[in-house]
Amino acid sequence: MRRLFLSATLVLTACAAVAGCADRQVAEPGEPPEQLRVEVLATHPHDPGAFTQGLEVDGGDLLESTGLEGQSWLSARPLDTSTVPAVIAPDDRTRVELDADLFGEGITVAGDTVWQLTWQDGVALARDRDTLGERRRVGVDGEGWGLCARSDDLVMSDGSSELTFRDPVTFAERGRVTVHRDGRAVSQLNELECAEDGTVYANVWKTDEILRIDPATGRVEAQIDAAALRDELPTEDAGAVDVLNGIAQIPGTDRFLVTGKYWPALFEVRFVP
Repeated sequence: MRRLFLSATLVLTACAAVAGCADRQVAEPGEPPEQLRVEVLATHPHDPGAFTQGLEVDGGDLLESTGLEGQSWLSARPLDTSTVPAVIAPDDRTRVELDADLFGEGITVAGDTVWQLTWQDGVALARDRDTLGERRRVGVDGEGWGLCARSDDLVMSDGSSELTFRDPVTFAERGRVTVHRDGRAVSQLNELECAEDGTVYANVWKTDEILRIDPATGRVEAQIDAAALRDELPTEDAGAVDVLNGIAQIPGTDRFLVTGKYWPALFEVRFVP
């Protein structure tokens, strides 16, 4: 086991240093990922003009961040999870616009702070959880894509096959892991959700696939085919619909809220065999 671990570690390190390593072998294939699909429990209205980058449930709110320069914003809407399906308020309780030169990305809540990534602007924004007002900015190397919070750290994606672990207070990097499936790295990891069972869910950019990942090893435990959600979207808005992006677990349940960029619907789903 030690020899296998050292070998895999050396390959992962080399892969991280070489561009285009998404298809490189990183580890011996293990048990194949579980194959899951989405079971739609409810369909909620969603702003068809939202270029969704991050989605998170915190307390009694549904937080959402969007992208594009000059169009990026962060909002909080009241959410009642005591019923099935959940009840989402039609209007924002709080909404803030990003500076016109910033391209908003993923978000997560850590204590009384909302962390918000930017795409290629080299900064992460620390915001007040109650007002969503900006407190400070922290420099970040590379691109920012997805973000989620575990009990003791943050998990960040940058469009590659790596997940980066960060301090929830300083945003300093603590470590990395390469995500792999069937012995090969999986790139284009986008919006993230740190689930209550300790796993990390990730949208895969330009696909209708969601992965469930073991963050300790990087192994893909399950792959979820969410393509059926497109058949549930209103046909009159089909031309504007972009990629699947946005996933948030409803706390204390096995239910998730899932949407996409410019999607007119937000789906409440379970992931089932």
